[in-house]
Amino acid sequence: MSEQFQDNLPPAAPVRAKVRRTLFALTVILCGLSAAIPAPAQAQSADDGAWIGTWSASPQPVWEPDFFAPVNIPRALRNQTIRQVAQVSLGGDRVRVEFSNEYGDRPLVIGAAHIALADENGAIKPGSDHALTFGGNPSVTVPPGAPILSDPVDMPVEPLGDVAVSLFLPEITPTTTWHNDARQTAYISGEGNHTQATTFEPAQTIESRIFLSGIMVDAAPGARAVVLFGDSITDGDGSTLDANHRWPDFLAERLHQAGAEVAVLNEGISGARILRDRMGDNALARFDRDVLSHPHADTVVLMMGINDIGWPGTLLVPEGEPAPSAEDVITGYEQLIARAHANGMRIIGATLTPFADTFEGTPLFGYYDETKEAKRQAINDWIRTSGAFDGVIDFDAVTRNPDSPKHIQAAYDKGDHLHPNDTGYRAMADSVDLKLLGVNP
Repeated sequence: MSEQFQDNLPPAAPVRAKVRRTLFALTVILCGLSAAIPAPAQAQSADDGAWIGTWSASPQPVWEPDFFAPVNIPRALRNQTIRQVAQVSLGGDRVRVEFSNEYGDRPLVIGAAHIALADENGAIKPGSDHALTFGGNPSVTVPPGAPILSDPVDMPVEPLGDVAVSLFLPEITPTTTWHNDARQTAYISGEGNHTQATTFEPAQTIESRIFLSGIMVDAAPGARAVVLFGDSITDGDGSTLDANHRWPDFLAERLHQAGAEVAVLNEGISGARILRDRMGDNALARFDRDVLSHPHADTVVLMMGINDIGWPGTLLVPEGEPAPSAEDVITGYEQLIARAHANGMRIIGATLTPFADTFEGTPLFGYYDETKEAKRQAINDWIRTSGAFDGVIDFDAVTRNPDSPKHIQAAYDKGDHLHPNDTGYRAMADSVDLKLLGVNP
């Protein structure tokens, strides 16, 4: 292991991961405890192993004010309701919702929470609203650093259906745990508890998630999950707002059309890196929480590393931060592969897509140069030829301009020469051999 890689490793990562797993297990136990005695049937359903994630959004800490990117969310909410829409991958007859106080330094007080079938512009379909409870209680206090999982709710949800989760925060609540690049409008009310409102009159809209981190369904026997672990290209940067046109969304469509009971869990974070924090925890630190903790997940697709290459030398990083080598990034990959295999998961490697002239004409120009391109080529060559992964998805080959392979195809380019648009994301999803995911269409 190189000295550079050792410098990049977070020494606290194993401890943080162990604490997260312990807190989550305790949360699940406590949420189901009160239901276990008066309602044996509900307790049995909650614990019978059929619960599976159908949607996810990786929590992030709100970055410091000196960071280049704006936050664009309220720094705190008080006596307000936020309604957030999510498209599930698998359907089911019952649902549960997870909220996260991962980065909070004080307890998170949830005054009320509801789930319903989503309609347009923040509205919900009449008659579909259901209150969420936590250990039988309509409100709950979530400890700092912990997630909370709701009790099961009888509510049929169709595959690829949209649900709306409404959260009432009665106290002054710093928005410390969020997901930045949601590509989905969230609706924040004026004062009051509006969790049951059929129509929602927002005082403000944002394009991020706040506290909402997961949705589960009581799925059919044999259902399983695939986790897509990546950066902004997995997160969907460049896709149309509110359209569910990220490449993971298109992949979920393909799996549904193939008749596969396979959930797609998008654990991308825009700006994510393998070796360092900034816009979220580094990949090695969040792998347990965002990948290994998912029940019935048997495969992870890793597409990350372009920010490790591109960020150094730009205003995205602190002055003097050393640039990792291609070998450092590869050593990070090897760690993730070993941890996936140790937990019985298959891990698929996806090549890094072209990025020549990324952010040209903007303050972030310098993200690309020929030295960085050489690192990308070396990493992609290792992904393709090392045999370390259980399979390879060659997104580089899919998206590159055949006449100028260092560039993304113009038809697939969002416009910044890094992120695909809807057409590019569709092409990426369509290129995935479903057999790599254990599906024979």
